[in-house]
Amino acid sequence: MSRTIAFIGLGHMGAPMAANLVKNGHRVRAYDLVAAALDHAVETGAERAGSAPDAVADAEVVITMLPAGTHVLGLYEETLPAARPGTLFIDCSTIDVLDARTAHERAVAAGMRTLDAPVSGGVVGAEAGTLTFMAGGGAEEFAEARPLLEVMGRKAVHCGGAGAGQAAKICNNMILGISMIAVSEAFVLGESLGLSHQALYDVASTASGQCWALSVNCPVPGPVPASPANRDYRPGFAASLMAKDLGLAASAAHAAGVHTELGLRAAELYTEYAQHAGSAEDFSGIVRTIRDRSGGQA
Repeated sequence: MSRTIAFIGLGHMGAPMAANLVKNGHRVRAYDLVAAALDHAVETGAERAGSAPDAVADAEVVITMLPAGTHVLGLYEETLPAARPGTLFIDCSTIDVLDARTAHERAVAAGMRTLDAPVSGGVVGAEAGTLTFMAGGGAEEFAEARPLLEVMGRKAVHCGGAGAGQAAKICNNMILGISMIAVSEAFVLGESLGLSHQALYDVASTASGQCWALSVNCPVPGPVPASPANRDYRPGFAASLMAKDLGLAASAAHAAGVHTELGLRAAELYTEYAQHAGSAEDFSGIVRTIRDRSGGQA
């Protein structure tokens, strides 16, 4: 069934997500503060909205993909009065759990329905329509959103009530950040001991060291041809985004009184990496920082 959808936030992730909705027959009213991003969305079949309130005015569903919780809350303040009662707001941004719950409360108070539905899969997944969505909100809202999420992704999981999607996202990415550092350290250690990248990969990928950071996003060139390491670490998932997500996980852990020693250290390492050598690199490029600190070369 074709829906009228407002899509706000047309960056590297939002643009291909909106395009996939258009390809599947949905009417997409698009808006972004960046004129070039909005122009691109129109070129791929979306309708141009003159403002965020204009985009949501006749929408059945509003999808947002924004950088941070402050942007989401600010946008909701602007758009909730313009939306029709009962409109379903789906926020696919990765934001603080508290901000997600606040956005939900404000939307419900305005007569709307919501889901927080952050994604995993990066730009490649957004383009291919193979993202994983982690959704927080009511069961009815998830059931209504699911056909749209499955157009933009390969899997959608209902994680619980408001904020649960964001909780799942930051926990997942804490695992990913820690495991990428571990895999990178192992490769640098292997280099120093005379192991080839391929030999270590062939062992670890079929043994107890197997993980996504190794088998899909391998941090060294060669073993996994599609990994960013073979493209000079051009971002699939930028180091700055990993630093952001690990920071959200660290904040959540502090608020909950949970001791996450490796998570906190990973957040520190990625923050430093993203501010310096990794400012324009994929998060797997942290292997080069580990190598440099070890005084070695690949």
